[in-house]
Parts: sequence; C-alpha cells; structure tokens
Amino acid sequence: MSIEPTTGSRKELYEYQKEDLAQVFKRLENCPSNYNLLYQLPTGGGKTVVFSEIVRRYIQEYKKRVLILTHRIELCQQTCKMLEGFEVNTMIIDSKVKELPKDHNFDCFVAMVETLNNRLTDKDISFNDVGLVIVDEAHYNSFRKLFKFFNHCFMLGVTATPLSSNINLPMNEIYNELIVGNPITKLVEQGYLSKATTYSYQVGLGTLKVGINGDYTVKSSEMLYSNDLMQKKLLVAYEERAKGRKTLVFNNGINTSIQVYYTFKEAGYPIRHIDSKISKADRKAILKWFKETPGAILTSVGILTTGFDEPTIQSIIINRATKSPTLYYQMIGRGSRVLPNKSTFDVIDLGNNAVRFGLWEEELDWQMVFRSPNFYLESLLTDEEIERKFVYKMPKSLLDKFTKSEDIDFDVYEEYDEIKTKGLRSSTLIDKSIEQHARMCIENSNDLSEGFALVRALTPDIVDRIRRYCYCISNSTRNYKEWVLEDYTTRLRKAVTNHY
Repeated sequence: MSIEPTTGSRKELYEYQKEDLAQVFKRLENCPSNYNLLYQLPTGGGKTVVFSEIVRRYIQEYKKRVLILTHRIELCQQTCKMLEGFEVNTMIIDSKVKELPKDHNFDCFVAMVETLNNRLTDKDISFNDVGLVIVDEAHYNSFRKLFKFFNHCFMLGVTATPLSSNINLPMNEIYNELIVGNPITKLVEQGYLSKATTYSYQVGLGTLKVGINGDYTVKSSEMLYSNDLMQKKLLVAYEERAKGRKTLVFNNGINTSIQVYYTFKEAGYPIRHIDSKISKADRKAILKWFKETPGAILTSVGILTTGFDEPTIQSIIINRATKSPTLYYQMIGRGSRVLPNKSTFDVIDLGNNAVRFGLWEEELDWQMVFRSPNFYLESLLTDEEIERKFVYKMPKSLLDKFTKSEDIDFDVYEEYDEIKTKGLRSSTLIDKSIEQHARMCIENSNDLSEGFALVRALTPDIVDRIRRYCYCISNSTRNYKEWVLEDYTTRLRKAVTNHY
C-alpha cells in the first residue's frame, strides 16, 4: 500500500489524514490570524501529503499565498514536486534567487531557512500577501529566526516528534497548541506502516561523552564504535538478523561509517558508504545502486534521517547511541514504508536506544512531551540505569565450548546478597566467580594452551560479572573496573596454570 494514493493527477488523502486536515482548518476558521499551531504525525504517515492539501485548500478558500519553510534543499525539491501533484503553482527560493520576479503568479513559495533569512534581513524579498506559513520538520530551532517576519501570519509547524532540538527553547513557547495525528500502532494495524521487530544488542556506553547539544559527541562515539570489538559485534548482529536483506546502517561519525564499509566489504557483502561530503553525482549513483541491488547495505552518517524515502529497505541498523528521541524515531522511520510485498522490517539496535526510548511502535503521550519536555527527558533512563538491567547471555558459539560443564550460571546479585548476609568480604564474590570460571576452563580443555584459549573466550562473561559486581559495591569508575578485570584475568590464568 502506498502512503500517497492517487486519484487522477491529484493525490487523495486517507481517512486519518482527512480527519487531521479537518482539525487544522477548524483552527484556521476559529483562531486568530496569527495563531501558532503544531501538528504531529509519525514518519511515513504522509505529513507532506497532508500539508500539501492544506496549501491547495487554503489558497482556494482564503485567496492568500502560502510560504513553506524547510532546512534542506532536498526537502525543498521534494515538497515542490508534491505540490505540483496538488496543482499548486510553486516557486523555490534558494541561493540562486535574489528577488521575486515582478508580476509573478506563484501561489506558494518553498524556501530554505538561511537563504530566506538573508533575503528578508536585507529586504531583497518581502511577502505582503502571505497568510499561512508552514514549517516542515518544525522541531529544528533554525526556523525561529524567521518568525519575527511573519508575526501577522497563521503558523503551522509540522513534525513527527514535537520536541525541540534545543531543550532550552521548548516548542510550547512558540506554538499555542498541538494536534496529534494517528499513532504508529494504529498506522501499522491499518496497514499504512510496516511492523517493526526490534533486536537489541547490549553495549556498554560508559566511554561516551555528552556534548553541548545534549547528545553523545562524535569523537567519543568514533572511539567506541570504530574499535574491532564493536565492528565484530555489528557484523555478527547483521549475520544473525539481517543477512541478505536490504539494510541501512546509521552511524555517528564518518570514520566509523568508513570502518563499517571495510568490515562488510572484507566479509564479502555488497556495501556502499555515504555522507554529507560526497558529491551530488556520487550520492545519486549510490542511492540508485542501493535501490536496485537486492540485499544491498548502505552505511551512512547524518544524511538520510530526513527527506530520504526508500520503501525497499528491510532492515535498519542503529550503530550508534543517541539521547535524541527525534533522531531515534527518524532513523527507524526510514524502514517503515510499506509495499505490496513488504509489511514488516527489522531494527537492530546497537546503542541501547530501544531501552532508553521504548520500542518504536509503542504509543507515546506527545501532548505530555509538548507540555512538559523537561519532565519527559528527565524520566528517560540513564546509561548506568540501562546497563544495570543488562542480562548477559552467552552466545551459542561460546556455550558450545563448555559442553562438559554442568554449572555455567552465576547470579552476581544473588551471590552478593548471600555473602553480605553471612558477613563476608565483598571480594569473596570475585573469588567464587574465578573458581567457577577456572573449573569451566579446566573441564573443557586438554592442555594449558586450550585452557588459556577458553580464558580469552570468557572475556565478555567476565566483563559482565565485574560490571554487576561494581554496581553492588557502588564503585563504577573506569579505573577500578579495569583494575578488577586485569586482576581477575591474571588470577584465572594462574588457576588454570596450576592445574596443568
């Protein structure tokens, strides 16, 4: 099912879109002419279709012009193309446009924020007959600088996530009211969006730093996600959940994305890399290849979260962590488009994002988020709280190395409670854990070399036990964890050595 149905040359709205349209026009009819209204609809729900019909009908009924603001040239072009389908005479105002043509007959203008701000500030362009201003991707704060030029107009902000990109500039200070469209759950149930299945792979995010924009810095993300361990985890996740399926990978750094490219290329998988520095010609060629190649993998950095529509995507890999719910929903939304032979897609999360924000399809009270953004953000789990709930499970490949051992489970929290009840030292827990790991290595090896190989294979399990132990004793500093890990490994190797 296409989200943009057509009847003749003009696109026909679905019922849920018509209901939202009616709500918007009710505000146009009953609210002041300078009212600021915000409209939310999930990615893939057809926001551009809805506001294009709003433009057509507004021009017809109010006999005034409309201005649409976007933050990317690709969105300008896509919006203009959509408006053509609604028979709206539209002009794009980009860097090439220095002034409006005299005696023009355009009913609608689509403009880039920075370009229009420069033209209005320099008084090269003026809009005396615009009655409605539509702000696409309204959660971005770059639009605010233009509001002063249109304080006499009805402002309609459109977004999938009514949460400002700058927490210090909440959207409820700009917009008087929020209209919430159909939630993801209903759009999935009704067949307008594909159903997502999410697979989460636990990642320790303790090394990540938060920048001034409130999200994890590129530098710290690159250090974590470019290392061999994370690259191997990514490849394993792909092979377990997405192998042979058309896959889009999101990263938080160009170096990471390039490393992903080489990791998959060396493994023999069809992959391309794309970022904002790639030329338009190369970008076009890469996206064409991605569209036409079955099982293609595209690794990207910050360029395909908005304005990119490729319905054939079957898997989304979030190879990064983010504190931005907007970015989270945007990334997953790239895989939600439906086709006659596609009603589901997979999400592979390598940043603990699903635990932080909830599953993509879970209903969220956007009215609450709009009214109390700080309360919503403060209610999200911290990285430490998320990692505290991690449940490590040995992969089958590791379990197969310890088939001769009957006891491989070790509940750190249960053991800690028992030790404290008996009045023993906390470090007794580490002693017991080492004893069990040593027994496992000895039972499943024939000589010292094989024993040491099993010690190395147990590293993820050891790290997880130490992490839980540190939570118990309330000492989670990186230096302490590293010291415990080094001491643990040395003692474990010594125990295996003593046996042989």
